[in-house]
Amino acid sequence: MKRQKRDPSQRAYTKGYQLGFNGRSEDSCPHHTNSVFAHEWMNGWREGRDDQSEGFKIHTSQQKIVAQNTA
Repeated sequence: MKRQKRDPSQRAYTKGYQLGFNGRSEDSCPHHTNSVFAHEWMNGWREGRDDQSEGFKIHTSQQKIVAQNTA
């Protein structure tokens, strides 16, 4: 059986979360400004920044991403 690809919106969110958690600038968003993917990426970026500023450890953030991808 073929493996289904992940939802592109979820992937954009995940990439944004990872970069936000790692302290990257929101200017590093690879998507066009008004696209659905840019919106999802920014949501992930904001949540990643919030989690990082609240003191989450990298292991906890990875568990959070895995849980969201399986939901």
